[in-house]
Amino acid sequence: MKRLPDTELEVMKALWATGPDTPRALLEERLADFGWAANTINTYLSRLADKGFVAVRREGKSNLYTPLVDQEAYQAFDSRAVLDRLYGSPRNFVAALAREGMRRGELEELQALLDQLNGGQAK
Repeated sequence: MKRLPDTELEVMKALWATGPDTPRALLEERLADFGWAANTINTYLSRLADKGFVAVRREGKSNLYTPLVDQEAYQAFDSRAVLDRLYGSPRNFVAALAREGMRRGELEELQALLDQLNGGQAK
């Protein structure tokens, strides 16, 4: 898997939200806030198809687009890539967050998650 530029990621988010066999018109509607021209969206879709993130199926005179990469799988991949590149370890990441001042509720949520991942055993 490859990390996506922000623009292509926005197209993927729209596809993940709409699901399989999304018509281009619906994608353009979902991406309207970006002010991209139709040709720009087409370029992003072509790049995503070339990278194996999107399948394109011709139906009549229009194309239907289906995401081939699951949103959760991409988020897990991208999270790990960012973590490795910027922090080196989860501990360094959490330490950076703590230095910026985490709210008590956030710390409690993090502790609950760690307990859950650790089988409910506090260490």
